[in-house]
Amino acid sequence: MKAIVIGTAGHIDHGKSALVRALTGTDPDRLKEEKDRGITIDLGFAHYKEEDNTVLSFVDVPGHERFVKNMLAGVGGINAVLFVVAADESVMPQSREHFDICRLLQVPRGVIALTKCDLVDEETLELVRLEIKELVEESFLADAPIVPVSAKLGEGLDLLRSTLRKVTQVQDVTTGVGSVRLPIDRVFSMRGFGTVVTGTLVSGQLGVDREVVLLPSGHSVKVRGLQVHGVKVEEAKAGNRVAVNLGGIELAEVVRGDSLVAANCFEVTRRFDGILELLSTAKPLRHGARVRFHHGTCEVLGRVAVSGPVGRETSIDQAGVSIEDGEIKPGTRAYVRVRLETPAVLTRGDRYILRAYSPPMTIAGGVVLDGQPPRIGVRTPEGRQRFEQLNGELEGNQSGKGLRRAAYAMIEEQAGQGLSVTALTPRLGVSPDAVDSIVNSLEKEAVAVRIGNRLVVPTKLSEYRERLLTALSTYHKDHPLSDGLPREEARERLFRKVHQSVFEQVLADLVGDGLIIDRESLALKDHQVSLSADEGKAREAIVEAVLQGGLAPPDTASLPMVAGVSDEVSDRVTKLLIRQKVLVRLGNLLFHVKKLQCLKDEVAALSLSDHKGSKPVGIDVGTFKERYGITRKYAIPLLEYLDRERVTRRVGRGRVVI
Repeated sequence: MKAIVIGTAGHIDHGKSALVRALTGTDPDRLKEEKDRGITIDLGFAHYKEEDNTVLSFVDVPGHERFVKNMLAGVGGINAVLFVVAADESVMPQSREHFDICRLLQVPRGVIALTKCDLVDEETLELVRLEIKELVEESFLADAPIVPVSAKLGEGLDLLRSTLRKVTQVQDVTTGVGSVRLPIDRVFSMRGFGTVVTGTLVSGQLGVDREVVLLPSGHSVKVRGLQVHGVKVEEAKAGNRVAVNLGGIELAEVVRGDSLVAANCFEVTRRFDGILELLSTAKPLRHGARVRFHHGTCEVLGRVAVSGPVGRETSIDQAGVSIEDGEIKPGTRAYVRVRLETPAVLTRGDRYILRAYSPPMTIAGGVVLDGQPPRIGVRTPEGRQRFEQLNGELEGNQSGKGLRRAAYAMIEEQAGQGLSVTALTPRLGVSPDAVDSIVNSLEKEAVAVRIGNRLVVPTKLSEYRERLLTALSTYHKDHPLSDGLPREEARERLFRKVHQSVFEQVLADLVGDGLIIDRESLALKDHQVSLSADEGKAREAIVEAVLQGGLAPPDTASLPMVAGVSDEVSDRVTKLLIRQKVLVRLGNLLFHVKKLQCLKDEVAALSLSDHKGSKPVGIDVGTFKERYGITRKYAIPLLEYLDRERVTRRVGRGRVVI
């Protein structure tokens, strides 16, 4: 079943609700106050089915200026507009505002209904036609048919139905493209069912028993039941007007403006980058202006940060944007960042409307380029360049080349942190399958590299390779006696802002290419420890001094004097000898590895002295001192060393040989 959502638009009391009632047989005014006052306050809904089984759903919106925000909640998900102008009043202020809203939201097409034609003569009717033509000139309604009707007398209704049929026959309607997304426009409770929400399913397919997420709260809810146009169904498709019975959530936890979405496919945000078109009838919009932001059924307050004009080649005067004072002139387009005071669900390609904070009137609209922008300046050259990259060839939300360019820009700006594949789904506004296709294309074109679940541009990997190779070369020159730059020191010094997986990949690539050695420290493949003549002599002297000391060698403080070298040279050389496993440091003492090995062998052999093996051989500090002719200063660290090497084991105050 094909479903077309048609929204009404027009000035108050121009007969929108009466016309919908005459077309469908359903009264869209559902509130008692609406019936008492004779005007539509909130959204109303009605529908009828065509002979080809196409369902035309009407969203009847308020025309009064005070209720324009409710109108915006209904017009966001429509496929076509039924633009209503009363013949006895012609084009009025809300006619112009509703028309501007539909144009800014890029409603693709529509039909113009000239209502109350029974109240005027032919000459007046023709004048009203001309005024309407002037209003819609060079817009999406420029070629729209104008149908005179009288809902009261039933005149022109058949012609209007056939005209709507012709217009909607060429309407492209998605039937499941993208992930589930349902902006909520009504919330109520039904006895025996619980919480029920309604809205137009913008994308995806929604089925009974499916788990979805309510944003911005993040509550996980279950679809207990579905109705499409009052009929119980098991599945709803994109374009359907849907009533959803939700399980696992109370009525008070849901409000108009919330969205039901597929898990992990959308995110909430408090800022977005986009393109803004300021109406020619609006006042200049300055940097930092407070505005009323409308998107789908959501209304929040926010502030506009102006970046610059759309288009690199466009001059400031032509664009109507002064970068210096951050002012957008009426009738022009600019790149902006909008900071929201409360979170909203936004993704690339979404259309939005801005209304002035006070008095509240429609002033601008535009398209979202990125719903999760980084915290960088928007008025810097880099910031403006980023807008150009994101804009690219944006043609709606499904432009393949434009999406790849946008994805590349999002990955590139993350530098060494990279961007997770899953994060691209909510930012690009497409399904996970579409994201996989985009990522595969980027990999095939060699403009992105996948590392685990993260994406990095190859130029960054090349930059990090060169950075590390240069750092190692410098380190080897400055520290010729060092085996290499400690791994964690390299991570902290050179790759602090780089994701761990990216760091490991850079090391793996360099090792694989035979350029570095990756052990406890990092070193160039051809690096060899080199000693100067003086350092070579110092090495021999230090080794000899420690060897001569046996199990009572000089401590580190006196070693330079004993060996006849400077403190600085002694420190460098002893560190090298420790790394080369020639010397072993025990506290502030240095022992030669050969002397320690002899000690281990000798003590271990003590267990063999008891040939019967009936009990372990004991050894205490006093016995150890006496046996090796050393003081407690040397005995304690040596015994602790034997414990660590599992030659001896502490038992009470003494030790036994294992």
